[in-house]
Amino acid sequence: MKRDESWNKKYNELWQFVTDHRRGPTRHHLEEKRMLNWLKYNRKLLNKDELSPEKKLLIERIKALISSFNRVNQYQ
Repeated sequence: MKRDESWNKKYNELWQFVTDHRRGPTRHHLEEKRMLNWLKYNRKLLNKDELSPEKKLLIERIKALISSFNRVNQYQ
């Protein structure tokens, strides 16, 4: 399996997890820690501007999806 194939597989696993659970992976559950580490590593590459343009778009898309599930303070 090539790197791009494994990257896409992990991305699809993360996307499925976020859409099913309506939250991002957490460090408190061992079965989610692998996905969290993968996401943090790719965010780090995104900040260093080392990702390809299509991967940048996908990481931005998953970040937006995760942040859309964050709670909003109702008293603002």
